[in-house]
Amino acid sequence: MDEDTGSGPPPIDTRTPSVARMHDYLLGGTDNYPADRRACGKLLRVAPDVRALALNNRAFLRRAVRVLAREHGIRQFLDHGSGLPTRDNVHQVAQAVHPDCRVVYVDNDPTALAHGRILLDEDDGSTIFLRADLREPDAILDHPDLRATLDLERPVAALFVSVLHCIPERDDPKAIVRRVAERLCPGSFVLVCQLVSHDPHARDAVTRCMDEATGGRWGAVRSPTTVDGFLEGLDVEPPGLTEITDWHPDTEPRILQGGEFIEYGGLARIP
Repeated sequence: MDEDTGSGPPPIDTRTPSVARMHDYLLGGTDNYPADRRACGKLLRVAPDVRALALNNRAFLRRAVRVLAREHGIRQFLDHGSGLPTRDNVHQVAQAVHPDCRVVYVDNDPTALAHGRILLDEDDGSTIFLRADLREPDAILDHPDLRATLDLERPVAALFVSVLHCIPERDDPKAIVRRVAERLCPGSFVLVCQLVSHDPHARDAVTRCMDEATGGRWGAVRSPTTVDGFLEGLDVEPPGLTEITDWHPDTEPRILQGGEFIEYGGLARIP
């Protein structure tokens, strides 16, 4: 695991596109480099809706955190693959509902780490950023900094929002989600969403584009049925797994999209 050892963040490679920085660019951020913007240009030619998908995904994250805090009383959040900080981060949304909410962000992208640490400089210690690899859930959950921030004997919301499509099949994203669910106490929640398509040719085209752009540091666009399996054995909350703009819609405007791809996900309780 790429764990924080106190030796400082790894160097930032500005020549190879980063998924976190590409996502930042699609959201309208400025913490990205020419290589990231060129890669986004290629991706937009293959999947023109990808910017709308990114914006809708961020709105889904905000809604889900509010639902978890308000309706389910969750006070602890573990955000896997949190990416670069942007407007209305998990701790800001959660703490607006309950100021005592605690959040652990996890990412292994050095740019995300650097900007995340800056964001949290003025925090009171209720929110931390771990440099870690989500493919090693036991190492994350046993990390002393996480244990000092979250009480795993009490419910935790484990977030996997727009990150599982960064995990290739060989690393078994379903097993990662399952292991986290096994380690959390009953009454905890797992939130997932990822890029999907019913069209296998469309899935292959975007998967190939992203894999080439990131030098093999990406996963796969999947089918909705495959994502359904990520929450197997858990109690899926209404309205089930769905296109994310249909999940607990509120007054936030939806960004129109109409291509072969959707962000698909939902919320499940650990029994």
